[in-house]
Amino acid sequence: MEERVLEAIEVARRAVEAASDKQANNIVMLDARQVCTFADYFVVCSGDSDRQVEAIWQEIHKVLKQEGVSPHHCEGTADSGWVLLDLGGVIVHIFSPSQRDYYQLDNLWDKATPVIKIQ
Repeated sequence: MEERVLEAIEVARRAVEAASDKQANNIVMLDARQVCTFADYFVVCSGDSDRQVEAIWQEIHKVLKQEGVSPHHCEGTADSGWVLLDLGGVIVHIFSPSQRDYYQLDNLWDKATPVIKIQ
């Protein structure tokens, strides 16, 4: 049986769904293919507490692992207020509200095309 490899857009959409399932705030999926050389999509979201940031990270990891997708690299910790998952063509950022305000990735990548926005 042939293993199906998920396209980057499918990985990004599943990350958005998993974040939404854990009540992440201000979820944004950006198509960065025209403005970025190292990723096709960014998913940016926030959790209200360290515990929620951790729960969002764990859910995204669990859902994608079931699909055969593992992070190439992870950075940050929930208690730092920022976790990054490098999924190859998709980069997921999970922030506390204060860290999201500080880094302002939404502004940094404002030339990327918004695909999904969930307030």
